[in-house]
Amino acid sequence: MTAPHIAITTGDPAGIGPEIILKAAAALAPRLAAGELALTVIGPRATFARTARELGLRDPFAAGAAAGPAFIGVGAEGEDVRTGEISAAAGQLAYAAIERGVKLALAGAADAICTGPISKDALNQAGHHYSGHTELLAALTGASGSVMMLAHGNMRVSHVTTHVALREVPDRLTPERLRRVVSLTAGALQRLGIARPRIAIAALNPHAGEGGLFGTEDITVTAPTVAALKAEGHDVTGPVPGDTIFVRLRAGQFDAAVAIYHDQGHIPVKLLGFAVDPATGKWNALSGVNVTLGLPIIRTSVDHGTAFDIAGRGIASEQSLIEAIDYAVLLSGKGRGTGAAPAGAGGAAGGG
Repeated sequence: MTAPHIAITTGDPAGIGPEIILKAAAALAPRLAAGELALTVIGPRATFARTARELGLRDPFAAGAAAGPAFIGVGAEGEDVRTGEISAAAGQLAYAAIERGVKLALAGAADAICTGPISKDALNQAGHHYSGHTELLAALTGASGSVMMLAHGNMRVSHVTTHVALREVPDRLTPERLRRVVSLTAGALQRLGIARPRIAIAALNPHAGEGGLFGTEDITVTAPTVAALKAEGHDVTGPVPGDTIFVRLRAGQFDAAVAIYHDQGHIPVKLLGFAVDPATGKWNALSGVNVTLGLPIIRTSVDHGTAFDIAGRGIASEQSLIEAIDYAVLLSGKGRGTGAAPAGAGGAAGGG
């Protein structure tokens, strides 16, 4: 079996993307040298060279460097951006890297893409009007109905809706959408080694509507959809009240949960994945992966943002990126990763 080949897009080059990619490349060097993994990094060459120089990091793309990741440049020769500043130029470079990565994956030249964090503001300033990676990737691949899944250890959470106003969420909770999210989530879990996934669906309303006192969507949409899915052989539970579903997921009662809206699913995963130093009140480690389901390609990503406030300081953690690369390897079916992501990915192993 050939080594899994993952294309890594830099994200917004003014953020921490270049730094964490350089650090991840160093950490993964033994696997690259052993031929267990192949990486292609896509981004502005000048930014990586400057980042390595200023932060004292090894530049694996420099002339004469030992074998490491391949590199594909985007933008003009020598094009760079100002670290920590939102700009249309940075947004365009981020878009160009994503577009190139998608083309590689669609052509079969990469088994998956792993994306660095982008700035939605910069992306839109550059004229690419998308609310996030998920929507952009759907447009570039011609996919419809893609689904965001976040993963941290055994906390795997897919979303019925993501970047929409809360007032729009009830209208977007439909049997068709719920079915698609469950189906894509089950398929992803099976690729991660879970033969019969147990999936819980969160309630939209407090207490799952309390018999209709607090809303009827859980009664009229979720409950009958769950009943139909069960009749078809799916191991699905719901609606489960939002204040207990993630405790039960963490306890291992389910293999994944389906959140109805963005913050309902993001908060528990990020609460567990962001390690905070109690002495300083700052987080010192970021763990978690963002996976886009329903695309014709495999895509994973870090589960954090551009962190403009710490960009260029040399303190960004590459942990989430390495986990995202491992998840991409697992989903490609070509390897088992390092063991970081696999520990929570199911029986064998284990993301806006």
